[in-house]
Amino acid sequence: MTETLHLPLHVAAAKRAFDIFVALLGLLLTLPLWPLIALAIRLDSPGPVLYRQMRIGRMLPDRTEVFMMLKFRSMRTDAEMAGAVWAQKRDPRITRVGLFLRKTRLDELPQLINVLRGDMAIIGPRPERPGFYQTLERSIPFFADRTAGIRPGITGLAQVNQGYDTCLDDVRNKAAFDHAYAMALRDLRAWFFMDTSLALRTFTVMVTGRGQ
Repeated sequence: MTETLHLPLHVAAAKRAFDIFVALLGLLLTLPLWPLIALAIRLDSPGPVLYRQMRIGRMLPDRTEVFMMLKFRSMRTDAEMAGAVWAQKRDPRITRVGLFLRKTRLDELPQLINVLRGDMAIIGPRPERPGFYQTLERSIPFFADRTAGIRPGITGLAQVNQGYDTCLDDVRNKAAFDHAYAMALRDLRAWFFMDTSLALRTFTVMVTGRGQ
């Protein structure tokens, strides 16, 4: 077998090596910030520092992976007591510290651990919640194919071109970006250019605080 669904094996191996290197480097550079972020979260609102949520992962020939995604908590603990809901602009569920973490994307830092575990990639489609997944799969053609052989990413082509999902049309647009990204993974040079450019664009968002 010479490829895994969307990814030729040589691209898959190079991408995984890139992910491990960037995740280790990211942890090394940002670990001093983690205690400060944790303290700010605890002082700002009651509840745990880390937020854990089940997400849909990579689709393989015989199964679809699920995993527990990690984030620094940016919302009140009662944000989804009634179930999963779409994000909103000026979402009242977001805490003051959480707003800063989202704008700088610092809330995503614990996902570097997910990358090292093999749950996620640095660059890839956004992992969806099981509560939305079946509805999205019914409503958007080829939605599940976004992650065919591809680990979901901390950031990606869809994430840098569009903010948080607020409605079905947002997800439909993101799915188109995700399929465009998958096409770039057919070639090693195209993949490397795509992943490095998206990583740099994400770093710029973090530094300038233009995240959503």
